Amino acid sequence: MKKGLLVIDLQNDYFEKGKFPLWNSENTLNNIEKAIEKANANNIPVILIQHIGNSNSSFFNEGTEGAEIHPRILKASPNAKIVTKTFADSFYNTTLEKVLSELGVEELLICGMMTQNCVTHTAISKTAEKYRVKILSDCCTTVSEPIHLFALHGISTRVELINYNQAF
Repeated sequence: MKKGLLVIDLQNDYFEKGKFPLWNSENTLNNIEKAIEKANANNIPVILIQHIGNSNSSFFNEGTEGAEIHPRILKASPNAKIVTKTFADSFYNTTLEKVLSELGVEELLICGMMTQNCVTHTAISKTAEKYRVKILSDCCTTVSEPIHLFALHGISTRVELINYNQAF
């Protein structure tokens, strides 16, 4: 079963000097870099998902530094496909399904920001049902540790939770 690593919303606004910094973002970034390294070593395609907010959004505004994918993620995955989205579900009104089909992906390894929003909404998307879906729980974060843990517990009956060392 061919795997694909989805890295969701690793964007500057979620880090220390951004407009909406998250809990544990630096540790999450470090873990995702390691996951990308393992994916690259195993010829597993990496797909970067970038959220662009609407005109009323307080962050991820189009054309801003905050909306850009974190430079360490871009450096770790220079050949990654980038899919832009405007909703929590990375499949909704995007090219993600087409990209995955072109790459022959059957199993999704999902990580990113925020656990209770874009990560879980992508994992349980109607479109994701045709894939084997796993969330890399040590490669996700959100506004606080309790919300992160609640979200993972809530989705654990529908999606397998693993750490990045188990994924590759």
